Amino acid sequence: MNRDHDAYETLASVYALGALDGDDLAEFEAHLARGCERCAATLSASEETIARLAAEGPRRTPPPEVRRALLQRLEATAPRRERAAGRSLWLPWMLGMAAAVIAAIWVTGGFIAARYEARLDRMTREAAEARERLRQEQDGLRAELQRYAGVIELLRDPATRVVTLRGAGAAPEAGARLVWNETRGGQLFVTNLPPAPEGKAYELWTITGGRPRAAGVFQTDASGKGTHAVEAAPGGKPVEVFAVTVEPAAGASSPTGPIVLASAK
Repeated sequence: MNRDHDAYETLASVYALGALDGDDLAEFEAHLARGCERCAATLSASEETIARLAAEGPRRTPPPEVRRALLQRLEATAPRRERAAGRSLWLPWMLGMAAAVIAAIWVTGGFIAARYEARLDRMTREAAEARERLRQEQDGLRAELQRYAGVIELLRDPATRVVTLRGAGAAPEAGARLVWNETRGGQLFVTNLPPAPEGKAYELWTITGGRPRAAGVFQTDASGKGTHAVEAAPGGKPVEVFAVTVEPAAGASSPTGPIVLASAK
């Protein structure tokens, strides 16, 4: 079968789609094997275009203009004696295959793009979560530095004392230190005190003249550690005893739960 060279260039585009078979496939591969540089260049350009569509093309059905343009080109380049037979035999099949392959390429490109979009969304969420964790850690570190700075300032005052609280009741292994100043308040540091039961909290009491005063609620972490800032008693009255009890999470106006920490009288 003799063809003009434009017909071979058209076959090169169809060959890149994998849509040639039979005599057309054998003839084109034989032509290509003879070292035709024009057809080799056309084939390479077609393959690059298909690869680019697969990577970038949105997921959609190829427009009807694709079929019409390909049909017009094939009609213009095919030999006269083969137009009727070719159009009735292999041309409709080839066009259908070409459209199907192009559609498959675009669908695949859309699938790949969707996968990368999902991965990008996941990476964005993970980055946001990491930034939030870092912010929380920085806030916690700043708060801790402020606490220690306050403790150091208290210790510079000769009137400041360090009070020891020992475990009692259900928490015999617990312990605490309270850096305390009668006029400026203080800071409580707790160790080995298990987290309070659900719906409960630990509440500190200052006891003067046998009368307890609520000094705030606090929690401990999984390791049993906790800190709590304590305000000075009204009027700067000397505190005789410090104690910690288990109370409702919102606190209580007077002790109702068991004592878990207490200072010596």
